[in-house]
Amino acid sequence: MSNSNTRVAFIGLGNMGGPMAVNLHKAGYAVSAFDLSTDALAKAREAGVGTADSARAAAEGAQVVVSMLPASKHVESLYLGDDGLLAHLAAGTLVIDCSTIAPASAQKVNAAAQARGLAMIDAPVSGGVAGAAAGTLTFIVGGEADALERARPLLQAMGKNIFHMGSAGAGQVAKLCNNMALGVIMAVTGEAIALGVAHGLDPKVLSQMMAVSTSRSWATEVCNPWPGVLENAPASRGYTGGFGNDLMLKDLGLAVEAAMGVGAT
Repeated sequence: MSNSNTRVAFIGLGNMGGPMAVNLHKAGYAVSAFDLSTDALAKAREAGVGTADSARAAAEGAQVVVSMLPASKHVESLYLGDDGLLAHLAAGTLVIDCSTIAPASAQKVNAAAQARGLAMIDAPVSGGVAGAAAGTLTFIVGGEADALERARPLLQAMGKNIFHMGSAGAGQVAKLCNNMALGVIMAVTGEAIALGVAHGLDPKVLSQMMAVSTSRSWATEVCNPWPGVLENAPASRGYTGGFGNDLMLKDLGLAVEAAMGVGAT
């Protein structure tokens, strides 16, 4: 089946979901998208993406549903219950949730999907807004191998790296491990640069030194937290267009919950 014959519903057109939906459209998929934000819908339409008046309308007749939502409660509200999407999707529909949520929530929704004869993977992403726009995201997948293989062409249209971490929820566990490390690295890098600046050092030169020394990291090379060091980093754009502190706080809370759930504290 050609991409143009594959109908894809895309739910959630935020900083990440918007460009992801655009990349599916550019790859030739017949995308119908929905978001609660009228501005997000207008932006998608400007990029040529088809839109719908509701999530259910977007999913009508879709062979694949992709979601990118802020938190567990939003994902569960979208999919579960008599009014949820799962109750209205045809058997065999593939569901790809790219949100970062609690592993237990991902497993709950996956089990409900399986009970209705649907295939589902959790596929949270890494790479930030720039990676979403460039189509270079990393997908961190949990679920059955057969479902991943069905999803692979769509994931490849939105990213360049795909890791199968295990069964349902495993993608979320791995994503939380990544973001736990990222949160610490970003915070410590910011504090280190602040220390240098307080002593009169040039933050750009300091960051260049760190980027080729033992403190080298994604924070020093790609997303430096200090304004003016890296032109394309959110910090140099008034901290706009990046991964917000509220979302990082959410992910760190999920990491703590996941750790406590298995006694890894």
